[in-house]
Amino acid sequence: MNTNLDHTNEFGIIFSTVNGSGSATANNTILKAIYKMGIPVSGRNIFPSNIQGMPTWYSMRVSGKGYFGRLEKNDILVCLNSEVIKEDIKGINPGGILLVDSSLTVPEISNECCFFQMPIDQIMDECIVPGHLRTYLSNMVYVGIIAEIINIEIDMIKLALNQHFMNRNKAVGPNMKVVMHAYEWAKNHISCEKKFLLKELPKNDNRILVDGNTSAAIGALYGGLQFTAWYPITPATSIAESLNEYIPQLRFDEENGSTTCVVVQAEDELASIGMVVGAGWAGLRSMTSTSGPGLCLMAEFMGLAYFSEVPLVVWDVQRVGPSTGLPTRTSQGDLSFAYSLSHGDTNFIILIPANVQECFEFGWKAFDIAEKFQTPVII
Repeated sequence: MNTNLDHTNEFGIIFSTVNGSGSATANNTILKAIYKMGIPVSGRNIFPSNIQGMPTWYSMRVSGKGYFGRLEKNDILVCLNSEVIKEDIKGINPGGILLVDSSLTVPEISNECCFFQMPIDQIMDECIVPGHLRTYLSNMVYVGIIAEIINIEIDMIKLALNQHFMNRNKAVGPNMKVVMHAYEWAKNHISCEKKFLLKELPKNDNRILVDGNTSAAIGALYGGLQFTAWYPITPATSIAESLNEYIPQLRFDEENGSTTCVVVQAEDELASIGMVVGAGWAGLRSMTSTSGPGLCLMAEFMGLAYFSEVPLVVWDVQRVGPSTGLPTRTSQGDLSFAYSLSHGDTNFIILIPANVQECFEFGWKAFDIAEKFQTPVII
């Protein structure tokens, strides 16, 4: 690779962390901040998150030219996981930048790469982070360091955090404190040539940064969703989280001063589907979102809805396995199960979106289909 090439708005970053450590918030903050600078950017888990403590990776591509595919090799590695560091380093282009937690044992590194150790524990101590928040806020260290290295505007970082935490200063404040401390540390200690840089581009107000789950949520709101009950489960949780994010914007009745859609986090999947059946019986456009293990628990209520002709919608964001092994890999293993769900004599309507656009389309069409046929619809 020619290290003298202009990489402005054209490079890849890979984040290697530990599942359950709050890295998703940090990664999404960086992604949204770059997007808010008008620069096309895409991000995705190479593998969706594992059970807590297992390795997880997040791949991010910055491309002013609008390319969204993953790169074969990346230019910047952020590594907080000793288990996979040796292999992760092999996936970085010559001339790239390696940012590694200073508590990790680092294998031999080629002189072609710029290597820096991030003093995460030290910065946590200096920011006087409470013990119960330390694991989660530690990821904000690399947010601040990356922001300084590639020129992410700090105002965009704060904007992204405010959006994520819905302007709750008790949450945004501690995160920004760590970000700024790490940003200043990087200013004083990162000395490599700045060749992977961001340059602000004109904003495109006709676009939003969206994935399949978010698109599904927006589609449901567009389709008149009135009630949803849900229980957290990977990889479906962000559907409900996206509803909470967009309801104040899209479903606010100014005349009455209230929102027109209710979101309830139930105590478990049984309760959530029970609430949805009740809401559907009462005439509301209602839905829930879950994954295969949750759908198993919903089988009896789904049978009730089917035979009592209650229209409702279930989003089953599929994954493999019940709780161990490969618990959150994407999959199509629920199709036959969903079609004949419950205790016989059921043929549920199944919709299978192929892309982000269809997630939106099925988000609203599912309600029309459910009402037309007076039956549950599973997506």
